[in-house]
Amino acid sequence: MNFTRLFKQIAPDEICDNVFTLVGKAFPVVTAGKIERYNSMTASGGGMGMLFMKPVTWCIFPSNRYTLEFIKKERTYTLSYFPDEYKKQVLFLGSKSGKDSEKMKEVELTGVQTPSGNMSFAEARLIIECKLKQATTARPDDFFEQETKDRINEAYKQAGVYREYVFGEITHVWVKNKNNKPGMNDLKNNIDKIHTTELGLSE
Repeated sequence: MNFTRLFKQIAPDEICDNVFTLVGKAFPVVTAGKIERYNSMTASGGGMGMLFMKPVTWCIFPSNRYTLEFIKKERTYTLSYFPDEYKKQVLFLGSKSGKDSEKMKEVELTGVQTPSGNMSFAEARLIIECKLKQATTARPDDFFEQETKDRINEAYKQAGVYREYVFGEITHVWVKNKNNKPGMNDLKNNIDKIHTTELGLSE
């Protein structure tokens, strides 16, 4: 599958979506790894902006997420946003863990490799490639509002893990090339080298 036929590159400041829609209403699929082995999870919460004069995204992960292991190993990852028609598939990626199963055999999405070697999906409408800049653990004493401290403590009690803030420098942004959508033959031929998928909502 020819990635550059499906997508065209734009600059980060050319992203048309409202940032509060991207991080508050649209759940991105976070994917890390290479074509031989990669994992995905559905994320919620995060943001975009400038850090050290670079365009960045940031996400919040429970520290035991399998995808987080891939992010730290590869130090690159993608955020993929989908049209509403794929909401079922996106939520499916957040409903099960891929740590002990290969969920890409079930999900109706097609893995595709970017020119940089990162993984995303042919059905995405927007792909943001990121290079890991920082991963830091959020601890209750780092916050000044009691409500926030209580939420972190409660999350820790439930899952036994703290949240990690992951900051990534935006290296490439891709939007769907409207003149070249993936055909059914392309999709069938590209259901291929997927080995594992990490699933589970981060908050």
